Amino acid sequence: MRWRDRGLTAILDRGPRRARRPAATTRKMESTMKLPISGLSGLGLCLLASAALAQDAGDPDAGERDFRQCRSCHSILGPDGEAIVKGGQVGPNLYGVDGRQAGTVEGFNYSDDMVAAGEQGLMWNLEDFTPYVQGPSGFLQDYTGDGSARGKMTFRLRNAEQAPDIWAYLVSVGPDGGS
Repeated sequence: MRWRDRGLTAILDRGPRRARRPAATTRKMESTMKLPISGLSGLGLCLLASAALAQDAGDPDAGERDFRQCRSCHSILGPDGEAIVKGGQVGPNLYGVDGRQAGTVEGFNYSDDMVAAGEQGLMWNLEDFTPYVQGPSGFLQDYTGDGSARGKMTFRLRNAEQAPDIWAYLVSVGPDGGS
């Protein structure tokens, strides 16, 4: 009986730790496993690099068009108060949102839960912006660990593919101008 045929029987008879492979089989497997593992490491690095690049992958021009649905509640006002984008005052000013602690725009009355998320370390970035605009209360509940957490934003972005574009637009009109 070959080793492979005996393998399952050995595991069942003696338990998974007692089944042993013949030394020649073990050495062969170890030498052939080195290439796939190193290949996977390279693949992992490529995926990390592409994830970092994906953050910059949004289209600010498309985001400007998509931002129209946000303007009913949000304005983008520069530090001097000049309107970059005229909009509503129901939501906070989105100028400089990239890297800003959540719940900290002066003069805006945030929900206690949004302030708590900011105090727990929520700094706005694409990674958090995307799920937030798709389901604000659900995002806050997950982030804070409080199942009753609620924000004031009731709008939900239905098309998740628009979020990176809107984010790229917000970054492009911010203090760094997308640089």
